[in-house]
Amino acid sequence: MSIDLPRTIRQIKPEKSVAPLHLRASSARIYADRLAALGRASLLLDTCVYIDNAAGKLPLPVQALVDNAIQYHCAVCIGELTVGLGNLDPGSRGYRAVRKHYADLIAAMPPHRILVPDDDMWSTAGLMAGTLARTQNYQPAQRKELLNDALIYLTGRKLGIPVLTQNNDFDLLSQLHPSASSSSTRVWTHSLIQ
Repeated sequence: MSIDLPRTIRQIKPEKSVAPLHLRASSARIYADRLAALGRASLLLDTCVYIDNAAGKLPLPVQALVDNAIQYHCAVCIGELTVGLGNLDPGSRGYRAVRKHYADLIAAMPPHRILVPDDDMWSTAGLMAGTLARTQNYQPAQRKELLNDALIYLTGRKLGIPVLTQNNDFDLLSQLHPSASSSSTRVWTHSLIQ
């Protein structure tokens, strides 16, 4: 086991985070429409990207970026997708199509591009999620979602692959990580997040 909790506590310094964090200015973010013009990128897709893509809701620049990217996938996102699938009413209209879509999507993911958080990421994500939940006054149910977000964020961070997301919590999480001030650790799906 490679968990060094005292080191993680020294890095995150949860005792110094007492006030709510605020989203950074949109100028401090990298948006998909700007990145798409630079050519082929390696990206770790957040769960919201899969869901919006399946629903046909990705803005055109984001769709182009995703289609052209070297895509990496986090096991946490696969878990979130399958939780949603398991929660879907089997008697609902479209259930079989949704089930087939996600089964095909996951089957098409190359195994060498599915990333799994390690034990150190789990402990760091837990500390970050708990700290952020406290400072932002999140409800208990939001803490579990935040833990997943922290795991996805740290998985991309450790491997140097930006996360494509529209979730503002990634900006807040990056403010807790001492070496994560660079906006290159996350790419926002569209400029509506400001």
